[in-house]
Amino acid sequence: MAPRPFWTGYLKLSLVTCPVAMIPAHTESEKVRFHTLNRKTGDRVESRYVDAETGKPVDDDDLVKGYERGEGDYVPIEDEELEAVALETTRTIDIESFVPRDSVDWVWYDRPHYLTPNGEIGVEAFSVVRDAMAATKMVGLSRLVLYRRERPVMLQPRDRGIVVWTLRYGDEVRDEAAYFADIKAETVDPKLMSLISTLIEERTSRWSASMAADPVQQNLKKIIAAKEKGAQPPRAKSRAPAPPSNVVSIMDALKKSLQSEKGRSKKH
Repeated sequence: MAPRPFWTGYLKLSLVTCPVAMIPAHTESEKVRFHTLNRKTGDRVESRYVDAETGKPVDDDDLVKGYERGEGDYVPIEDEELEAVALETTRTIDIESFVPRDSVDWVWYDRPHYLTPNGEIGVEAFSVVRDAMAATKMVGLSRLVLYRRERPVMLQPRDRGIVVWTLRYGDEVRDEAAYFADIKAETVDPKLMSLISTLIEERTSRWSASMAADPVQQNLKKIIAAKEKGAQPPRAKSRAPAPPSNVVSIMDALKKSLQSEKGRSKKH
C-alpha cells in the first residue's frame, strides 16, 4: 500500500493543468531512533526552551523566530510573515522552462520526490507532459514552496511517473575550479590504463539497493534484539587501520590487485 502524499496541488504547463500528489522518494521510517533517558529512573528526559537571560522556561506560544542584526539585537519575524512569501507557488508546479536533461549537473540535486496524478481526471494531461519530456530528453524547471521555503525544482520523467527534485540554491554550490585547478595534468601510461580498466571490469556488477545497505543500522537492531532478550549484545569489532602496503610502484600495485581479484572470483 502506497503511503499518503505529503503534498497535493496542481501541475501546470501553459493552459494544461492537472491535479497531482507528491511524496518524498526516500524514507527514514526504518531508521533506529533513540530517546534520551534518565539513567537512574529510566524515564524520558524532555528538552525545553529557556530564556537565555532569565533562565526561566518559555511557553510554546511565546516562541518566535528572530533575525540577528547586531549582538543581542533581533528583529522578530512571525510565522504568518514567513508564510506570506511567494504564496503563489505553494500549490502549483508551474513549469516555466525546459532544459536538456544532461545539462543539470548532479551537484545541484537535493531531494527527490515522486509525483503522480491525483485522481483519474488528471491522468491524460499528466501523461502528455511526462511523455513529451521523455521524448525530447528534456526536464522541466519550476519553483515550489516546500519545507517552508520557496525552492527551485526540476521535473524528470521516470517510468510512468515524474520525479521532482528540489535543487540547491545558486550560492550553495561551490565553484569546482577553486578546488580542481591546482591538480596537475598527468598523461597516464597506457599500460596502467589497461590494468586499471581490467580491475574495474573485475569489480563491475549490476546496481542493487543492497549495495547501499546501512551496516550500522543492522548492527544496532542486533544489539536491541539481544538486550530485549536479556542476552549480552555482540561486542564491537576492532577497527584497527589496515597496515600500509609495501608495494612502491603503481604498476606492481595493480598487478597484485588483479591477482587478488582473480583469487576472490574463484572463491565466489
